[in-house]
Amino acid sequence: MQGTYVELVETRIDTADLEIGMHVIRLDRPWEETDFLIQGFIIRDLNEVHALRLQCDFVVIQGVAEKKREPKVKVPSPGRLAGFFKRKQKPAQPPKPGPARTSPRKRVSYINQVSVGREMQTATMRFEEAQSTAKSIMSGLRVSRTLDINNARTVVNSCVESVLRNENALMLLTKIKNQDEYTAEHCINVSILAAAFGKSLGMIKGEIQNLALCGLLHDVGKTRIPNEVLNKPASLTDEEFALMRNHAVHGRTILMSTGASLQSAVDVAFSHHERIDGKGYPRGLPAENIPYFAKIIALVDTYDAITSKRVYQKALASMHALEIIHNNRGTQFDTELADAFIQMVGIYPPGSIAEMVNGEVGIVLESHALHKLKPKVLMVRDADKTPMSPFKVLDLRAAPKDDNGMVYQIAKEVPDGTYDIVLQDFVREGLIVTAPLSSLETE
Repeated sequence: MQGTYVELVETRIDTADLEIGMHVIRLDRPWEETDFLIQGFIIRDLNEVHALRLQCDFVVIQGVAEKKREPKVKVPSPGRLAGFFKRKQKPAQPPKPGPARTSPRKRVSYINQVSVGREMQTATMRFEEAQSTAKSIMSGLRVSRTLDINNARTVVNSCVESVLRNENALMLLTKIKNQDEYTAEHCINVSILAAAFGKSLGMIKGEIQNLALCGLLHDVGKTRIPNEVLNKPASLTDEEFALMRNHAVHGRTILMSTGASLQSAVDVAFSHHERIDGKGYPRGLPAENIPYFAKIIALVDTYDAITSKRVYQKALASMHALEIIHNNRGTQFDTELADAFIQMVGIYPPGSIAEMVNGEVGIVLESHALHKLKPKVLMVRDADKTPMSPFKVLDLRAAPKDDNGMVYQIAKEVPDGTYDIVLQDFVREGLIVTAPLSSLETE
């Protein structure tokens, strides 16, 4: 039977995903326990969004849906982790207080202040500044120059400001991978991803800045490793691997010698290769003695390394990296933090090249906290893989349809460069920034 019909629908929604214009009809607690005098209202401004986030974990909203009976389309599974993103995730909580430094429980619920399109130009400038600084730090330390910690803080803090406005822009830029200057590029990517993770965990701004600085400096000890070992295209010998492992000790020494107050960065440089099962290096620490920030950087470090092209390995897809992290929860990585990191990144993170079921192809612009399988995508290729004109932005949460009336759904992620879609070219030419703002601003 064909045709459409209108139906009132009620949807439970996490307060992190609230938007202006939503009709709130129920809360997760009695109305009289909150500041809201009217039992049921339409959200009019950001103040009401913030108030709901402060007082509730979730609410029930009401909307009108036009439904149409459509033939079912078989969609390829996005992978073994697909179900992970369809269930409610518990927020990651820091371990109980002990010898390791920990972070307080989630205190801040952030809302992106601008669209990814509007943030992209600023983010690109900040990213280039950060890459330049990271290269200067690593090359300078190799010739025994003093670490300019003030410049490092300034650059990191600028990146954190961008992340707080909209983390998707800088996260997209971390998907641009170059094999040259891998260590410096890796350090700034880890810094940015750590800042985004800190935001997701609800850290306050100062903690996010500190965590991002730890990410930038976590591998400074590699400046003491011979290049022939660091960039060897084959497997390391036992002696070479022992040399490589020493970068954690070298990093601690370098950062302690700066004379600056860098205790967290010292801890992370020294401990980011420790493991939850006590089999890490250099000290084989038990889980309760590993600093909280080191547990975070261990996750981010692994993810970026797996998704980067190296002299001895090809870059793997984000999904593959997340599966590796998922499979090593409780042994290599803290379980709650690993789950929270997988949830933050999602199957299709910003910068991914996504091919739709109908053959059209786009670049993922923005990932949504509770809808990781339905990101915002800049469509750039038609079904026959010719350049689309003009480009169009689709928010897959809204179930947009193609010319044949079929709902857009992602079939798979394809490598950067597929169908002549090179992410770096789109960024350099400003094509992401100049995508239709009316679409980019639609939430």
